[in-house]
Amino acid sequence: PEMWNVLVARLVHASMAQWNDYHHEDEDVDGEERDESGVDYKSTGRDSLVFLVDASKEMFKGEDEEPSPFDMTMQCVRSVYTSKIISSDKDLVALVFYGTEQSKNPRNSFKHVYIYHDLDLPGARRVQDVDGLRGEKGAQVAGETMGSGNTNLGEALWCCSNLYSDIKLRLSHKRLMIFTCRDTPHGGDSERDRQARTKASDLKETGVVIDLMHLMKPGGFDVSLFFCDVVSPPEDEAELGLQMEPCGKLEDLQKRVRAKEMKKRSVASLNLCLGEGMNVAVGVYITALQARKPNAIKLYRDNNEPVRTKTRLYHTQTGSLLLPSDTKRVQVYAGRQIVMEKDEVDVIKKFSDPGLELIGFKPMERLKLHHHLRSAVFIYPEEEMVTGVSNFNPFFTMCSVRNVFALCKYTRIRNSPPRFLALVPQKEEVDDGQAQIAAPGFHGIFLPYADDIRTLDTTQLPTASESQVDKMKEIVHKLRFKYRSDAFENPVLQQHYRNLEALALDLMAPEHIEDLTMPNVNMMDQRLGSLAQEFRDLVYPADYNPEGKTAPKRKPAEAAGGTEKKPKVEMSEDELRGHVQKGNLGKLTVPVLKDACKQFGVKVTGTKKQELIDALTAQLTK
Repeated sequence: PEMWNVLVARLVHASMAQWNDYHHEDEDVDGEERDESGVDYKSTGRDSLVFLVDASKEMFKGEDEEPSPFDMTMQCVRSVYTSKIISSDKDLVALVFYGTEQSKNPRNSFKHVYIYHDLDLPGARRVQDVDGLRGEKGAQVAGETMGSGNTNLGEALWCCSNLYSDIKLRLSHKRLMIFTCRDTPHGGDSERDRQARTKASDLKETGVVIDLMHLMKPGGFDVSLFFCDVVSPPEDEAELGLQMEPCGKLEDLQKRVRAKEMKKRSVASLNLCLGEGMNVAVGVYITALQARKPNAIKLYRDNNEPVRTKTRLYHTQTGSLLLPSDTKRVQVYAGRQIVMEKDEVDVIKKFSDPGLELIGFKPMERLKLHHHLRSAVFIYPEEEMVTGVSNFNPFFTMCSVRNVFALCKYTRIRNSPPRFLALVPQKEEVDDGQAQIAAPGFHGIFLPYADDIRTLDTTQLPTASESQVDKMKEIVHKLRFKYRSDAFENPVLQQHYRNLEALALDLMAPEHIEDLTMPNVNMMDQRLGSLAQEFRDLVYPADYNPEGKTAPKRKPAEAAGGTEKKPKVEMSEDELRGHVQKGNLGKLTVPVLKDACKQFGVKVTGTKKQELIDALTAQLTK
């Protein structure tokens, strides 16, 4: 059995919920982000993706030591395979080559079509197979295994259509990506062009989305010659349409593929009630979610299959199986046990039906930064449900123009406690290529309840002087940089998945992970220069050493010599006032400050250095 089961079973805990103790059924809580991030494949279906790759001779030609289009495609396919295994291992993926010399498909009905991977779950074996097609050796293996022959894209699309029809599982999203560097695959054969366009139209009618991932070729790639009639139009306004420029680099190809294959799933489809008889069908999306290490899964040692647990309750005296109707709920109150039925508990927990209910509007300045309890959700109208969508645009425009947010009561699922959301409008933004980078809709900010805001008893700490504050401002200004959250990966998660990848693929050692969260000490020292030492002189005593040990206590002198006396430090009032004006009292040691307080009759309540400085400053600035 494949060791990859350790990794691909990361979502099995969702399917194990049906084996939980029956008295926990339908007792969902809506307090954690992970509860909203779950995807129910039984109700929504699985995503499917077919890579249809051109295997002609032109695909194996690289220029100027750049990887060939075929090698770039295989690297991109491998990246999608590994990301699917980690993020959505229940999705189905296939790899098909067209324009090959050899044929491999059911009953070899389609010539020059080679099915390398059937439409199935991703796994370690498939990643290893794709690794074997990368680089110069991979190109040689591909030539020996499949070769390059005539091209008939129509038959290749027909073969892919059969892959979808043979799947008995429910599919929510079907996508086909064509990778090629030839803008005229049939060399001007009008009959084959017509057959390919007809079959592409048939695929699109069955719900298959066809995308073109065209690569660079000498003379440029003209999509208007053939492929503009084959690919599918954008599904919605947020969908990236057909790009006219081909991909010349691997990063561009991976970015384009990721934008296409990542399906936007809504965690809930609800009604936004704007008033009596005015409802808008909206979807709730999660824009940011904390990445967590998947839960540990117990495996059966004989075949590495996940072990599913099943819990049942038995009578302690008779040993008979207890049914759901035999159990009661008990709440202890004032020393008494209050017994309730399950139906009664469900009625108590139900506050309202799932949905969003408009309460009113507030000015945007009333929304404070500390009101953000957790990552926000995004509210967007459901395009599939036409009823009520027309009410969304006036509602959105009114909030944007008047600079207000809508206050709503939000109930995600049945028996979940309601929350208050502040719907903040966001206008659409597009980049230079007219690709949407921000969709029009509302950000749902979770507002706190009264008990979510704590009142902390802050202790009185020494106050920094103006010179110390100004020096720290200089340091902060020198160390400031433009922060991007996507520039820092979680090193623990990355190392975890690299270890699993090395185990599953039989690698000698896992890939090295660079911890980007560690500070760059050398660069910080170069930027700061002498500022760090100047700040240290202002705040700490002259003999302070942050990296060394504290000075040992002085031992009393021998009995014959008597005790050793500390020399008393005398300081004139003018000298002390000069230190105060320059803000250099922090350079004096604690014993010197204590002697100065005694010398000038300054009363202090504590013995800390900053308290002595504050007392002397207040006395001498009168």
